[in-house]
Order: sequence, then structure tokens, then C-alpha cells
Amino acid sequence: MRWYKSRWGLKRRIFIAPGIIIFLIIFFFSLAGIFLFRQFENNLKPTILSVAEIKAHSMAVEAMNQALYEQVLIDTEYEELIAIHKDAAQRVTLMQANTVKISRVLTKAALEIKKVLNSLETDSFQIPVGQALDSPLLAHWGPQLKVKLTPLGTVHVNFLDDFQQAGINQTRHLLYLQIKTTIQIIIPLATETIDIYNQVPIAETIIVGEVPDTYLGLDAGLFTD
Repeated sequence: MRWYKSRWGLKRRIFIAPGIIIFLIIFFFSLAGIFLFRQFENNLKPTILSVAEIKAHSMAVEAMNQALYEQVLIDTEYEELIAIHKDAAQRVTLMQANTVKISRVLTKAALEIKKVLNSLETDSFQIPVGQALDSPLLAHWGPQLKVKLTPLGTVHVNFLDDFQQAGINQTRHLLYLQIKTTIQIIIPLATETIDIYNQVPIAETIIVGEVPDTYLGLDAGLFTD
């Protein structure tokens, strides 16, 4: 602090050390940086989670499909699952589900799905921050955010079918597995839980003539922790 003389008398001049000035500059720039980072994070977090959700869903479904087709459904035929009975005129009179075979398929499918989802915990993928900006030019720019997947809860597997018109006096009978499970997406500073739904075709056949009213045994489902 220094004193100097003016026409009105002595006045006090405040002296600020250069170190304090530098500290104040750094402090205010830090506050501004934190504010901008929070704004950036709040604006981008929903978009990043949305991108991660799409990738995670695709990754989980692809893994489930591969496991089912390679380990469960590779040798599964329609005739093994549904028996079609006809009369002397070759008209379909009865359709009967092979509940023992279907139960085995459901059990094996649930176990393989659980196994492949658990294996995803050791894998991860990365999302460039620029991809969240919805700009093709910046899609591969910016730091990479690591995304991890964790399976949660129960795997539900149901055995369902569907009848579709396939032409004149013809009906297509489709058999498929319906799968539902839950996974958690983990990214830096955020987590999100999503439900995974998947339908996997198993087999199909064409029924000529009317579909019989009698249809036995196809009401199966399974879930595993």
C-alpha cells in the first residue's frame, strides 16, 4: 500500500501483488469452465445415454440371436414341436404341441441367453462424444466414453405362435421365442436401465385348408434368475 499527494490532500493507493491478480484470473476462468462443463454435460448426457442404449440393445440382441441359433435352434424342426393330424381326406383335424420338446427348448434357451448376457459384463464399447452432437462431420471426434453393460434380474422366455394368411386356402403357421430381460448401461457419471425385447423365429409351415379349431398344448413360458 502506498500514499500519494494530490491537491485534495493525501490519498491511499491500493497495491495488489501480481500473484493475487493471476490467482483471481485463474479462479474466474475455472468457475467459467466448471459452469460450461456442467451445461455441456446436462445437454449431452441424455443424448449420450440414448446412443448408448441403441448400441447396447443391438449388442445384446445380436449376442442372444447368435447363441440361440448356434446352440439351441440349430437342429430344431417344426415337426418336432407341432404334430399335425389329418383325416382320410388329408384335411387337418388336430394340431398338438410337443410340450416335452418345447420345455427343453425353453430351458436351454434361457440358460444360453443368461450365459451370453453374463459374458457381456467383461466386454465394453466406446462412444465418441462427437457422436452425441448429431453431426456426421463430428461423429468420430472428441474423447471416447467407455460404456459397460450389466445384466439385471430375470430372463423371461416364452414360446409363441402366429397364424398368417399365405394365399388362397393356405395359412402360414409361425413359431418363435419371445425374450424379455433387463440390462444396465454404465457410462461415466451416469447409469441407465433398459428392457430388452427380442423375438426369434424358430420354424414355420404352410397349412393347406382350414386351420382346425382344436389346438392342444401350446401355452409355454419360462423364466430364470
